[in-house]
Amino acid sequence: MKVCLGTLLALGVSLGPVAAASTVMPLAPHRVVYDLTLLASKGSRGVEAARGRVAFSFTGNTCEGYALTYRQVTVLEGGDIGQRTSDLRTTTFEDGKGASFTFKTESTFSGAPAKLVDGQAEREAADGLVVRTRAPKRDRFSLDGEVIFPTEHLRRIIAAAKAGDTLIEARVFDGSDDGRQIYDTLAIIGRQKGADNTASLEEAARHAALKDISRWPVKISYFTKEGEGERTPRYQLSFELYENGISRDLVLDYGDFSLKGEMKTLEMLETHPCGVP
Repeated sequence: MKVCLGTLLALGVSLGPVAAASTVMPLAPHRVVYDLTLLASKGSRGVEAARGRVAFSFTGNTCEGYALTYRQVTVLEGGDIGQRTSDLRTTTFEDGKGASFTFKTESTFSGAPAKLVDGQAEREAADGLVVRTRAPKRDRFSLDGEVIFPTEHLRRIIAAAKAGDTLIEARVFDGSDDGRQIYDTLAIIGRQKGADNTASLEEAARHAALKDISRWPVKISYFTKEGEGERTPRYQLSFELYENGISRDLVLDYGDFSLKGEMKTLEMLETHPCGVP
């Protein structure tokens, strides 16, 4: 699917002011598992079947910072590609004020040697980051301009949704690839869904913690700096986003194929509000 950011702006579609992230409900510590299946595949020699699982836990608050552990195992099958298995493991920690971000990712693909990315980014000025990596090699470099980290991005999307905005742009650093990549992102926010409209949801999404919580359909397109004008996103992520940061009904669109993620289990973790031991 091709999304043209330039066309949206040229048509005068307003990205609107973003409400202060501090006005939204605190993000909920939780552990969640999604089962992955093939949603769509393009081309006659592409992916014919897929299965997998995403599991992650999220903890923290604005005082202590936010910790995330994430694992995604995906098995792809096709007549030309055979069977390919990828295993991605990521741990991150983001300062509650968005001042620093540590990341470590280990990935393997069909038995190839593991790829490791390990580093830390710090906001040493109001307009830029300094990144230090230990792997894949020791390095230090600067990233200019306004850049935010993933949890802050999520909080801004929720704030925008609550304010009634439908589009939000942001440059996001998440430590992916070789630890040098910045994504230009465009989040499209749909109409709020009623908190009482839960009868048709999967069992895990009918958890008591999600009762009476507003949610919005969201699609985020991730662009790299390749070329100008109309650009095809590197990938797209769609989901229903609850005000407390929990998501359901995932779609991971990699261009040639897309995967659907159904929430299978949801466990709410202990919450420690700021200032409460």
